[in-house]
Amino acid sequence: MEFMRVDIQRITEGEDSVTLRYKALTPEIKRIIGILERTQDKLWGKTEQGEVSIGIHDILYLESVDDKLFAYTRDKAVRIEGSLSSFITDIGDESFFRCSKSMIINVNRVKALKSLSSNRIDATMESDEHIIISRRYAVEFRRLLKGGR
Repeated sequence: MEFMRVDIQRITEGEDSVTLRYKALTPEIKRIIGILERTQDKLWGKTEQGEVSIGIHDILYLESVDDKLFAYTRDKAVRIEGSLSSFITDIGDESFFRCSKSMIINVNRVKALKSLSSNRIDATMESDEHIIISRRYAVEFRRLLKGGR
């Protein structure tokens, strides 16, 4: 595996800029491009058909399964690089809420909510899938719904 040379310079005046030079468009390079082109709100990942990009706001939920991260939209499941924690940190979008140890939901894609026993919440997504918000995260979710985080 070849290592990438990284040059970072702090400037005190002038315009911020980033230059990325690469030999091959690897998944790592695509991820870096995705971060740099944040304005496009796209993520790159893999499906059975190959590499695809998905709009961040098209994501209904993310799930970590066997140390692999999957993003689910209405019509596809996409394997993306990283972890749930890195997704929350990198995206920095309050639309995404950690609802259990292994899942994040897009609050803007929730169609209905139902309180369950043991202080859990059943969130019905736009795809009619049911995601359970565990009791550990339910208090914070209720606070979010009331307008505070």
